[in-house]
Amino acid sequence: MTVAPRYPAPRRVVVKVGSSSLRSADGGLAAGVVADLVAQIAAVRDAGTQVVLVSSGAVAAGLRPLGMARRPADLPSQQAAASVGQGILVHTYQRCFADHGLACGQVLLTPSDVVDRTRYLNARHTFERLLELGAVPVVNENDTVATDELRFGDNDRLAALVASMLDARLLVLLSDVEGLLPDQPDVPSAQLAPIDRVDDVSALDPARYAATGSEVGRGGMASKLEAARIATFSAADAVIANARRPGVLADVVGGAHVGTWFPPSRRRPDSRKLWIAFAPAPQGRIVVDDGAVRALVERGSSLLAAGVVDADGAFGPGDAVDVAGPDRRVVARGLSAYAVAEVRRLRGRSTEDLVAELGPGYARAVIHRDSLVVVA
Repeated sequence: MTVAPRYPAPRRVVVKVGSSSLRSADGGLAAGVVADLVAQIAAVRDAGTQVVLVSSGAVAAGLRPLGMARRPADLPSQQAAASVGQGILVHTYQRCFADHGLACGQVLLTPSDVVDRTRYLNARHTFERLLELGAVPVVNENDTVATDELRFGDNDRLAALVASMLDARLLVLLSDVEGLLPDQPDVPSAQLAPIDRVDDVSALDPARYAATGSEVGRGGMASKLEAARIATFSAADAVIANARRPGVLADVVGGAHVGTWFPPSRRRPDSRKLWIAFAPAPQGRIVVDDGAVRALVERGSSLLAAGVVDADGAFGPGDAVDVAGPDRRVVARGLSAYAVAEVRRLRGRSTEDLVAELGPGYARAVIHRDSLVVVA
């Protein structure tokens, strides 16, 4: 009996491959794995699907040249390894893509490059132009300059956000596992078949998948589930599959029942709002009253000072903050127009009173609706 494909072939797909999948037995970059992945990407492109590749492996590629046996724990050493390894990684991809008559273009991102609207649009235009010109964008977080306080966290998350930015309808997370395994602790994992479909990723227990990633990468199953949550929230399909399974990319793009599939939700927020919701780490919290919660959730309104009850954290103008109701449950996230001390000073007051007392500059909303996304 013929099994129907999970979804129609997408026009555009974002593929993420992890460090553990790209590492050779001697600790270096597995050039053969890279070459096979590139060949699969070339075949998918020939079949009519644009591909954006988010590739880990820069830190891993830089370990051996620097005499390191494993991923270092301190940030300066990680950045040094990334600096050395990024060139090795991209050169390997360029050589492999050239074998198929394709060019690839490196795109390094940090959250500050894309949360700001102007930078966000510039990044999206760069991607679109690369794809128009027939190149394959090869994306990574800019590990050389990123800090723990300002980073995406892992390339699974970055890939999901890039998929949202580019309106890709499929996110493929290639790893060293077959997919999400069922919770059967008495059965060896090698004997378990992956779960075929997960309709509600938010219903999974995150504590079960909270283990860190491999010794050469930051990710793990928890980060892949978070990436799947972001992708499905933005109305894209997501699949976790084994990077070294023969022909895996063509199978997944074609909708074959490979790995674990996360179907999309029906709603799709504006792409930039998804970046606001998921890319920047919140620097504080604004607590609002019930009326403000209803205005935000039901009417899509801006957050005005009159609905603010309190604020905490260390945020300044333009920083991401969580917005919580009286029960402290987070209902939205947005970019604050004011610093935390000023939000406290303005709380509970009408816009008219603020303008009359402090001037027209205070006609601004605390968070404008264009910079706010409801997550409840």
